[in-house]
Amino acid sequence: MVVPGRRTVWDGVIELTKMSQEQSVDARHWASHLSASLKSVVDFPSTELAEVLVSYICWDNNVPVLWKFLERAMALKLVSPLVVLALLADRVVPNRSTQIAAYRIYLELLKRNIFRIKDHITGPHYENVMKSVANILRLPELFGLETSKPGVLLVEFVFKTVSQLLDACLSDEGLLELSQDMETNAPERYNEKTGSHEKLQTLNTIMAIEMIAEFLRNTVTSSFLYLVSSNRASNWHEFVRRVQVLGEKSSALRNSKAITSGDLLQLISSRRFGYSSDSKVISLRKSNPIVDFGTLASFAGLCHGASLSSLWLPLDLVFEDAMDGYQVNPTSAIEIITGLVKTLKEINGSTWHDTFLGLWISALRLVQRERDPIEGPIPRLDTRLCMSLCIVPLVVASLIEEGEHEFAMEKLRDDLITSLKVLGEFSGLLHPPNCVVSAANKAATKAIIFLSGGNVGKSSSDVINMKDMPNNCSGNMRHLIVEACIARNILDTSAYSWAGYVDGRINQIPHSLPSEVPCWSSFVKGAPLNAAMVKALVSVPASSLAELEKLYEVAVKGSDDEKISAATVLCGASLTRGWNIQEHTVEFLTRLLSPPVPADYSGAESHLIDYACMLNVVIVGIGSVDSIQIFSLHGMVPQLACSLMPICEEFGSYTPSVSWSLPSGENISAYSVFSNAFTLLLKLWRFNHPPIEHGVGDVPTVGSQLTPEHLLLVRNSHLVSSETLNRDRNRKRLSEVARSASCQPVFVDSFPKLKIWYRQHQRCIASTLSGLTHGSPVHQTVEALLHMIFRKFRGNQTLNPVNSGTSSSSGAASEDSILRPEVPAWDILKAVPYVVDAALTACTHGRLSPRELATGLKDLADFLPASLATIVSYFSSEVSRGVWKPAFMNGVDWPSPATNLSNVEEYIKKILATTGVDIPSLAPAGGSSPATLPLPLAAFVSLTITYKIDKGSERFLNLAGPALECLAAGCPWPCMPIVASLWTQKAKRWFDFLVFSASRTVFLHNPDAVVQLLRNCFSATLGLNAGPMSNDGGVGALLGHGFGSHFYGGISPVAPGILYLRMYRALRDTVSVTEEIFSILIHSVEDIAQNRLSKENLQRLKTVRNGSRYGQSSLATAMTQVKLAASLSASLVWLTGGIGVVHLLIKETIPSWFLSVDKSDREQPSDLVAELRGHALAYFVVLCGAFAWGVDSRSAASKRRQGILGSHLEFLASALDGKISVGCETATWRTYISGVVSLMVSCLPRWVREIDKEVLKSLSNGLRQWGKEDLAVLLLSMGGIETMDHTIDFIIHLRS
Repeated sequence: MVVPGRRTVWDGVIELTKMSQEQSVDARHWASHLSASLKSVVDFPSTELAEVLVSYICWDNNVPVLWKFLERAMALKLVSPLVVLALLADRVVPNRSTQIAAYRIYLELLKRNIFRIKDHITGPHYENVMKSVANILRLPELFGLETSKPGVLLVEFVFKTVSQLLDACLSDEGLLELSQDMETNAPERYNEKTGSHEKLQTLNTIMAIEMIAEFLRNTVTSSFLYLVSSNRASNWHEFVRRVQVLGEKSSALRNSKAITSGDLLQLISSRRFGYSSDSKVISLRKSNPIVDFGTLASFAGLCHGASLSSLWLPLDLVFEDAMDGYQVNPTSAIEIITGLVKTLKEINGSTWHDTFLGLWISALRLVQRERDPIEGPIPRLDTRLCMSLCIVPLVVASLIEEGEHEFAMEKLRDDLITSLKVLGEFSGLLHPPNCVVSAANKAATKAIIFLSGGNVGKSSSDVINMKDMPNNCSGNMRHLIVEACIARNILDTSAYSWAGYVDGRINQIPHSLPSEVPCWSSFVKGAPLNAAMVKALVSVPASSLAELEKLYEVAVKGSDDEKISAATVLCGASLTRGWNIQEHTVEFLTRLLSPPVPADYSGAESHLIDYACMLNVVIVGIGSVDSIQIFSLHGMVPQLACSLMPICEEFGSYTPSVSWSLPSGENISAYSVFSNAFTLLLKLWRFNHPPIEHGVGDVPTVGSQLTPEHLLLVRNSHLVSSETLNRDRNRKRLSEVARSASCQPVFVDSFPKLKIWYRQHQRCIASTLSGLTHGSPVHQTVEALLHMIFRKFRGNQTLNPVNSGTSSSSGAASEDSILRPEVPAWDILKAVPYVVDAALTACTHGRLSPRELATGLKDLADFLPASLATIVSYFSSEVSRGVWKPAFMNGVDWPSPATNLSNVEEYIKKILATTGVDIPSLAPAGGSSPATLPLPLAAFVSLTITYKIDKGSERFLNLAGPALECLAAGCPWPCMPIVASLWTQKAKRWFDFLVFSASRTVFLHNPDAVVQLLRNCFSATLGLNAGPMSNDGGVGALLGHGFGSHFYGGISPVAPGILYLRMYRALRDTVSVTEEIFSILIHSVEDIAQNRLSKENLQRLKTVRNGSRYGQSSLATAMTQVKLAASLSASLVWLTGGIGVVHLLIKETIPSWFLSVDKSDREQPSDLVAELRGHALAYFVVLCGAFAWGVDSRSAASKRRQGILGSHLEFLASALDGKISVGCETATWRTYISGVVSLMVSCLPRWVREIDKEVLKSLSNGLRQWGKEDLAVLLLSMGGIETMDHTIDFIIHLRS
């Protein structure tokens, strides 16, 4: 640095320069003299010399000859051009309006030097040069980075330079303020100037704009700017907005002969720089001309020849899987589907318009598949409508609210609107089911009245009186979807005016339309909840949140009768058909199960006792299969379980003498409330399964973690605040509901009596029954119960309870006291296993007939309905132990299935055959034999068929039914057909359901059947075979159009995908199943190649694959099929095995396959097939990971992504480094690695940033050796600041 006041070597430089200027010395001679005089004291290039020369010129000596001296010094590398440019940027650009010529010279020097960066950063002084540049331009202030890495500083310098030029242009044209607020109709503030001075300024502005364009066009500098877009999104976002203002408003740009406005906007577009204003993640898309992925350019987003539905196949599978009533999900469907939609959008490279359209189409297909449903205790149309008309709109609302700013949210709303407009063209999907035709017509009529000037307020579609509707008004599912979106404030009533939205006219339009349904309006205004009002409100959904809030207030604070009435209404149509307010209904019902303690309450017992009648109404009202699934879809299961536990704990502590009177005159006892609550609680987890389910290694089956502890853990997680809570309406709602019950975490230990039962239940499942001590309270209860339920058969003779040590009654208690034990329900449950064991033992020894056994157990279940759960767990454990003799189902001792057993078996075979599963024989070897069942199973099925099929027994049969099926499925064939036959005799209208359920169990007994079914899923989806369902492939062939929608050979065929989704949860070895899926995927690639590409095409394509056109239309079709096969594989693996199997697949299965592929005993595939296989594997692995972890970091599972993915990429890097030798084809291996990396950098940049930087460097080096330099650069650029220095070196040597 120059120190004032003291003569230095730099004073000599000034004197030499001044003298040379006065003597008109040639610039070359001046530079040669200068170099000779400084050579011994200064190292070149010299930053100090650059500062001296620039300071001398600016501004006292601003003459042309000195600029020539400066340029010559730069050419001879006496000074660094980068340092000079930095100094001039700091001195000249701010004074460009007065120093017009100097600014022009600066632009010329910049143009000559900045695009030859490689020439300026070679040599030992590179690092010092960049430190000097950073100090001059104060680069650490630009991004807030304190770094000395020269590569990072170089990127900052380039971005600072182009940003400075951009601001200068905007300021010179009066657009700088406008760039802060992009209004397309803003007036232009730059006027054409006159005069020489002004013309020079205009020319400078034009040149600066052309320089900006060159920064964006040049391969090296644009790569530097891409690094900014990848790692500093906020800075890049502002830069893009300013360039867009310049491109749209600049008058100088219109005078340029080198570039147009369209050119400039194209250069800054998201397709080139991966910048998207509607996404938080900066993703480089496939069409980026800066980055060419070679043959993978169309890999991630290829959709030629495939229908729109194929891209969204995973959505259809997840939607349909959620309809399985055998298990609830503790995670909200809103959260699951939101994550899935974001994943598919990124992987498919879709716009939000296409994403929303795909979401709506999948949701509508879900409803259409239930057009002709089978009867049975399974979720039906209400659950599907909940998904389509409530969950999906909430998903869309969540996606819109994730927009990082209002501009992005408005763009998302625009895409939503266009998707819904296009949805109107899918008339086949929009036809409403019969039960919702009325609601759809109301929605359409509401729009007609609104457009005709009527006042409809903001109510839902249910406000319209059907009598006032026009006869020619026909509503459809789109009208209901639009109403659901309006209710969530993501649409407004302008949707009513869309072209073709409504047809028909009303001749006489009512002056106004009531904003609420009349009965709801009366209630809100204070009308009493009498019987007539309750009947009306139960049948019509509420139309607004205010109505529900009023109802909830009555349920909590009203009189006892009002509480019961309000709870009854909430469990009515507002729950099942109130799609516009359903999430609020579910929330209020969950809150009602944890009512607040009254302010004046002073009782010693729990305040829940005072709410007994209301609680019982709610528990019974939400106990249906559909209602439970609706709660599950909304994510309320964990809190529902948490609310039921204290109810069970409290009411299970009372004797049956404690009772309450209902307004109808009916009495309910503590036993009833407890049993209803306990039964509902058990439906929320797999209570009849072993604590540790069958699995392989440390990978249990999906659902095995669904325990009370896990449900409470999920519920407690809702209490934790997060930075995203306020922006996520679903998480916020779950958190508020959890806090309304208790702000503290809740654990099973909080309920000691429930915990005691739970531990006994686990012991009963896991080991033989023991521990009954003679004379103990439990022993006395056991004898009392045995006497009560078998007294009419055995008189005063008591059956021996296990381990009792006695054969007589335990005392002289009176018959009345023994007849109905007056003990709390928890004490009864402790005794039930011993009671059932004693009864079963007596039946075995002939002291109790099968009929007496079934009747006695039914009496026990009638006495305490909750005891059915313990009976189920006892039978489940005893069947698995196999110590009981078989029961002959001969119609004498036990009920006989002979009437229709052969019919059931025949139908099972037909279902399998029409689904494409060929099982030679289902019967055991040895021919026909008497129908037998294990004794516990025979007793269990005999007990269940004693129940009436009515609403009163529904909730108990829904508990016992799945357990019975699970138990029978685990027994040798033909136990399940026998059970189905017995039940079809009782419930003939359930025949289809029972036979279908029985057909699913075939796969538990025959692993080959599972493989066949999986193969048929692939063949149907890919359209590789002709079958009874479809040979066109796609979602329709995989999932069909509903059970019974078409007939084949006298039976309704079941689509292979439906059959798999309804049976996979019972599979024990999920790891083997997922390995089969992986194997089928590998072989499917060959099938696709053979079916989609003829041999001639294969040969022709092989010869041109390295040409300018890699592939014709047939290859594009094959690539689409490969992607579809991989998408199906990933979906099935994720659903079947969950995150545990996905981790095992990525860590072990895939690496093992690459290492152990044996080429000796099979024909080698062509190079093209090998490459297609690599594509399939890459898409499969990335999609599996994306399903499990998500594309961002919002889910808890994403925390494990770094370790699992990092381990896999380390394996790839080791192989690239030559440390590991792979056994597969080279083409497959190379295409796989290229595909994985391409998908990550183009779709999942967040993943790349989490990977160890040394691994990224190893991968990039390997890709560079394969000639994939651009992909290698992209991978490094995604690594963040840590890899930027390495990336810069890579880019410069590659591009320069």
